[in-house]
Amino acid sequence: MASTNGVTVRSARADERAEIVRLSEVCFGMRLGPADLEYVGQVFPIERALVAVDGDRIVGHTNDRTMTVTVPGARTVQACGVTSVVVAPTHRRRGILRALYTEQHRRTEAERVPLTIFTASEGTIYGRFGYGPSIVANEISVRGRTAEFRPTTPDPGGVQVASLDEAKVRLPEIYDRWRRLVPGAQARPEGRWQQRFFADAVQNEESSPQFFLIHPDGYAILRRAWHEDKNIATVREVRAVTAEAHAALWRILLSLDLVHTVEATLSDHDPLPYLVTNPRLVRVTGRHDALWTRIMDIPAALTARTYQRDLDLVLSVDDPFRDAGGSFALRVRDGVAECARTDRTPDLELGIDVLGSLYFGGYRAKVFAAANRIQAKDAAVLRAFDEAFTAERDAELGWFF
Repeated sequence: MASTNGVTVRSARADERAEIVRLSEVCFGMRLGPADLEYVGQVFPIERALVAVDGDRIVGHTNDRTMTVTVPGARTVQACGVTSVVVAPTHRRRGILRALYTEQHRRTEAERVPLTIFTASEGTIYGRFGYGPSIVANEISVRGRTAEFRPTTPDPGGVQVASLDEAKVRLPEIYDRWRRLVPGAQARPEGRWQQRFFADAVQNEESSPQFFLIHPDGYAILRRAWHEDKNIATVREVRAVTAEAHAALWRILLSLDLVHTVEATLSDHDPLPYLVTNPRLVRVTGRHDALWTRIMDIPAALTARTYQRDLDLVLSVDDPFRDAGGSFALRVRDGVAECARTDRTPDLELGIDVLGSLYFGGYRAKVFAAANRIQAKDAAVLRAFDEAFTAERDAELGWFF
């Protein structure tokens, strides 16, 4: 395939799996256990992998799979989910990442997939390739058994403690109903469920096995661990199809005996702080980007989702990496969009990375405009564009990859 500075980018071979794993472990600073290795092979088969080779050594790697992702309006679109992007520490600053990404995106374009998404380990690298952060996650902490629920907070009940065997049967069906409603959430493959259940179902030196709480319309997965004589309940997932399921699960999670602190991850507008009498108890301890998105085909991507108001304007989109940019007429009526290339004068200008950030409704156009990353013809155009791209539900990542 491609060659740069003596390094060749090509498809990976099956017999190179061990060397790829070794490189990934060095770059990410962690060892992969047997269950993780099996999961990687199932969900991201080596047949999709690309490697950068210097002589007889692998010095770079990337892999992907096609994912079904929900977009605003409870619709779905196909996306290329990229994972395990690494370059050997011995081969920095040689253009290897750009060569890998050039081939990766050329292949995605050939397959006519309108989006590329991934979870990034660093925030300074991928903007130059046209990616923008598109989902926000907030890490929160609540002191155990201190939160009192407001008198108006529903107490629907219906939560049960479930065994591992019950969880294997019931959680995938609940998750699938949830992800069909939530922008950014992906269909979860069987291999990822297997890793979630089998790799994390046992007690280790640091924490308990996983515990499962199940409501007919939601579930929670948690672990408990002792740190410095304090018991911490780490909620690994809360998935609630309805507001009633959300309230029922959090009533249980915030009343666990012998728990000093409950830790979890919430979206920006999760109702938990407003269910309790003292919202300060739901402390945000961290905030990070959970997903990055690049638009590969602007008309296909923009017509796949719905919008919150009518629009009729021309976008000028700058793409510094590929050829997806240009001027596009975007017309929305009753939430449904038409989009096509045009030579009309643009009403609004932005980078393709900003368009990726706006796509799931997790970021606001007016904030990018305040940062001079969107230039609009006038305030009315910006206001209409900003309102149209919002979503009824917060964008959330379905599963980490």
